[in-house]
Amino acid sequence: MTHRSTTRPRGRGWPAVAVAIDFVVAVAGAAAPSAHAALTENLATSATAMSLGNAVTADPPGVESIHFNPAGLARLKGEQVTLTNFGASIRTSANFHQPADFDIGGWKDDPLNGTHTGPTRQGIYIPGIGMPHFRLPLAVVPGLGISFNQPGSPFTFGTMSYLTQAMSTDHAKDPNDPARFDGRLVHLQRLVYLSPAIGYKVSDTLSVGMSVPIAHASFVFNTDMRLPNTLIGITGQVQKGWCPDDGGNVLDTLGPGLCGGGKEGRLDPFKKVANLNIDMTAPVDPTINLGVLWEPNESFGLGVTYQSGSKTTYSGRFEINTDPMVRRFIEGLYSSLQGPMIAGTLGLPQGIPAYQAGNMTATIPFPSHWQVGVKIKPTKRLQFNVDANYTDWGSWDALTFKFDQSVKLLEMARMFGIPDSTQLKIPRGYRSVLHWGFGMQAQVSNKLTLRMGYEPRKSSVPGDKIDLVAPLPDAKVYSVGFNYKISRDTELNVGASYMKGDFSVPARGSCNINCDNLLNIIYNPYAGLDVSGGIRVRYLGMSYTKHFD
Repeated sequence: MTHRSTTRPRGRGWPAVAVAIDFVVAVAGAAAPSAHAALTENLATSATAMSLGNAVTADPPGVESIHFNPAGLARLKGEQVTLTNFGASIRTSANFHQPADFDIGGWKDDPLNGTHTGPTRQGIYIPGIGMPHFRLPLAVVPGLGISFNQPGSPFTFGTMSYLTQAMSTDHAKDPNDPARFDGRLVHLQRLVYLSPAIGYKVSDTLSVGMSVPIAHASFVFNTDMRLPNTLIGITGQVQKGWCPDDGGNVLDTLGPGLCGGGKEGRLDPFKKVANLNIDMTAPVDPTINLGVLWEPNESFGLGVTYQSGSKTTYSGRFEINTDPMVRRFIEGLYSSLQGPMIAGTLGLPQGIPAYQAGNMTATIPFPSHWQVGVKIKPTKRLQFNVDANYTDWGSWDALTFKFDQSVKLLEMARMFGIPDSTQLKIPRGYRSVLHWGFGMQAQVSNKLTLRMGYEPRKSSVPGDKIDLVAPLPDAKVYSVGFNYKISRDTELNVGASYMKGDFSVPARGSCNINCDNLLNIIYNPYAGLDVSGGIRVRYLGMSYTKHFD
């Protein structure tokens, strides 16, 4: 008897609760920027490094040693200035297919079946200004590095501005792009604007160094949302048979109120329910880079670098615009006889506002990173580099979001163990990864050196966690470049890279994108669909260095 008395009120009020909980966790889940793994690290930091597969820990490039191995600064003499510029074109794609057994609570035709994502553009975040409304076919980022060494001193000092991490995709050009339900706009950027550094030459063969990168981090996210959930689909089918088209239902008015919201309150698992917009920054976020470089002779070198992590605290604004379907459904619940009693028992709010906005903060760790490398020169003009990279993305166990007010949708999640509607923790479950980088350079003349690089990059996003917010599978990066000595004290470095990765997620393969289980409270906008796609990144880097004796 106890089991029955507990189940009945939940059954009557469950449709409203299910919709609210799905939407709440969808908002929070979509708001959590997914780990970008090894795929966004070192992509646009150094033209020299990118052309060598970023395998430069044992042969750090000039002022850019500040990032890759600050011990390399000790090799620089006199003064030098390095100007850099990078351009990147990021293209993500996804295709959606409906398998034969597709069924979302009685709804068997998803309008996204057979569609594919459209054009992708890039954006930039300007510290102090924000993200401009215009979008670009590619993102362009400049940089500047300076170093100074007093003749005869074992110390070398320097600083550099550079982009240490970035991911930018905008699918807003086509208003019907299916990607709009899992990140219409996703922009994650970490720009180091100051990095005081020091390198110290311990002996003729051993150097150590340290730098303190001070970064501006930003996260901008905008998405439409839909809830193709089995329980919502069943409720919508019940409404079709239970609720008259021309008015209310007397029995329903005495019951839970499924029809009280009218036609606008009819649940459709494939309809848009809301739009979420987030803009957050961390203006000052310092970390520490430590490096050791051992070069016993000209033919061999060994380098080790540690880049500390940071529990970065972002702050900014959130906006939620809720479409009529969910709002009218909740209003219908309160317009009935039993609905208010059910809602009061479950602690539900009396309504969902069409618009809610406020301030928010989020703790999003910037993971620590180790890199160990060797260089081998079998001849005077030929060199091979190999690096091992390890990033602690496993620190993304959960992300914490805090709001400056009670979020009405979170109030509806109390019965699911979320007692505080002003904050939410989102589990992510990512993994720490190890990947390799390989580089080769050949000096073909006294002025020209050619370079090649290859990186098989592993993703920190497991296959059962992938989504369109972070469509980042394992990928391969192919690079080429060159160094040209314009004069005795001037040189030009150019690097170009191409990254390619593909994924295929069968229906119910990832509960961040297409699971369709009954209690699907984690955001799955493409529930029950097969999703396949990939990412392509093309980027070009150039640096101009001037030496002053």
